[in-house]
Parts: sequence; structure tokens; C-alpha cells
Amino acid sequence: MGNEVDAGTGGTAAAEGVTDALLGAVEDTIRAVVGAEVVPRWRRLADGDVVEKNGPHDLVTTADRLAEERLTERLPALLPGSVVVGEEAVSADPALLELLRGDAPVWVIDPVDGTSAFVRGDRGFSTLVSLVRGGQPVACWTYAPQLGLFATARRGQGAHLDGKRLRTDSSRERLRMWTSNPVLRDDGERAAVARLEDAGIECDPCVTSAGLVYLDVARGRTDGVAFFWEAPWDHSAGLLLVTEAGGTSRTVAGEPFQVAGGNALPFTVARDEATVERVIGLLAPDAEAVRR
Repeated sequence: MGNEVDAGTGGTAAAEGVTDALLGAVEDTIRAVVGAEVVPRWRRLADGDVVEKNGPHDLVTTADRLAEERLTERLPALLPGSVVVGEEAVSADPALLELLRGDAPVWVIDPVDGTSAFVRGDRGFSTLVSLVRGGQPVACWTYAPQLGLFATARRGQGAHLDGKRLRTDSSRERLRMWTSNPVLRDDGERAAVARLEDAGIECDPCVTSAGLVYLDVARGRTDGVAFFWEAPWDHSAGLLLVTEAGGTSRTVAGEPFQVAGGNALPFTVARDEATVERVIGLLAPDAEAVRR
């Protein structure tokens, strides 16, 4: 077990317009869509169900496409006036990212986070959904069906896993960090990870689902992430989950990570402020990285 504690019995006051009813309705919708479009295709993908987008490490499957289509149909109906930014839709039309800078509430969707793991038959994939207002995530849902995990968070009201409150863990002296997949790193990124390791930080590459490693941090099982890309569907849900569990974020420019993009990279989301400062100082040793 990680740092899950019993949830309190507080009232049903909405956080940022996300009521208990909406939180539950979105969870039900995600479970239903994943149960219909993703789970039946796990370990049953046909040859034509998997396509390369930008190379062998960037895959999309029939499950990704159909799950995103169904969520795009159903989620706006739960919140009139809302719009959708989904990974596969943005792949076809990058201009959709501008919705994150607009006034309408935005559903950010990663239908299958960890598609390569899904294709391999690994259990370590998830579906990630977050609701963003004014460029800030205000609610999130992380569902790993083959692991039996469902995590949620609302801004200002904490993070929960299967009904139990989550807390990051600041007790470990030696840090353990999740880092970007080695096959996606360039020379500068490899050097940055090497600086973390030289400083005694244990670095594990994320080769499955970014959403699940964020959940690891929120649960207190690991101490943070050090990532080199900013796709909002990969980070929005996890950013809120860790923040509501007690963590914080910082880019190498010394600023909080922004899901709308334009971040100085790399960045970290970690268990507490001290950890964030230490990690950013190592990721960008020649920059005034830790600025307020």
C-alpha cells in the first residue's frame, strides 16, 4: 500500500463547478467507454488495429480512436458549453490545442495512455481525462482497468484512489524519480538524467503509462517525475493528482508547469517543494532555474 488514508466525510460543495454528481457521471462514462472499446481489444488486436503515427514508438490503435470518439461524444453532454482536446484529434488538427487558451471548459483526453504497453499486452496502460478551466486542470480521472485502479482529484479538494485520500511521501532520503523513456531522449536529455543519477537519485524510465507513474507519486510510492515533453493529455491529469496529494511542479524556467503549453523543458512534478528545487537544480545546473 502507498499513502492512502480514509477519505473524510465532508460536504458536497463543488470545486470549480465540479460537483459530486459530475465527478461521478464522468467516472461512470469513462468506465463504460473503456469497458466497451478498450478492454475487449486488450491482447486481441488484429494486424490492422495498430498504426504508426510518427515512428515505431508512436502508435495508435483502434481502441485509442474509438474510445476518444465515444468520450468526445459523451463528455460535453455532461457539461454544456464544454469542448474537447483529445490526443488523436490533435494529431489530425494541431490547431485544437488553442482551445486550452480559450474561455470554455476543456475536456483533455488520452484514450489509451501507454499505447505501446497496450499493444504489448502489458497491464500498465490507462485512460486519462481532465477538465481544464482557464488553462488550469480543475478535475481529473485516471483509470487503469487491468490494474483495477481509479483515481480522481478536484482542485482544492484533494486526490483519491478508489475512495481513499492520497498523500505524497516526503520521508525517503534517497529519491526515486520516473524519467522519460530512453528511446525518446536526445543527448541533452540523457545528460540531464545522468546528472540526477550522479547525485544519487534513482531514475526509472517510464515505458508504460505517464498517468500511472504520476499516480505512483501521488500515492507516495515514488518521489516525482522528470519529463522532457509537454503533451497536455499526458500530464494534465497527473499534474492535478500529485498537486492535490501535496506535491508541486516546476519547469527549468522556475515556473509551474502549464498544460496549455509553452513551457521551458524539462520539468518536474514532485512530492514537495524541496524535492522540486533539488531536481530542477540538477536538470538545469547552468540556469537560474529555481526562480520565484
